[in-house]
Amino acid sequence: MSIAGLVTALLVGVAIGLLGRLIVPGRREAPIWLTVSVGVVAALAGTILARLAGLGTGTLNLPTLAIQVGLAGGGVVLVVATARSQPSDSP
Repeated sequence: MSIAGLVTALLVGVAIGLLGRLIVPGRREAPIWLTVSVGVVAALAGTILARLAGLGTGTLNLPTLAIQVGLAGGGVVLVVATARSQPSDSP
């Protein structure tokens, strides 16, 4: 993975992590650090997936960006939608 691909994945992950709270309105239980972390990890996974699919990850290209945004958005929506404000009483 090149430096440009890594920086792009980090920026996409942070942006999607911050915007993820707007996608699922009314759900503010997930901490901001969690949504950003999930966004970054999913965007990095998107870069790896794009590389395995044979797409170039050295420069900014639309297919790689679409995979990164899709995985990061899906991960952040999943985390925000499943976050709880109170811990469970069950062990």
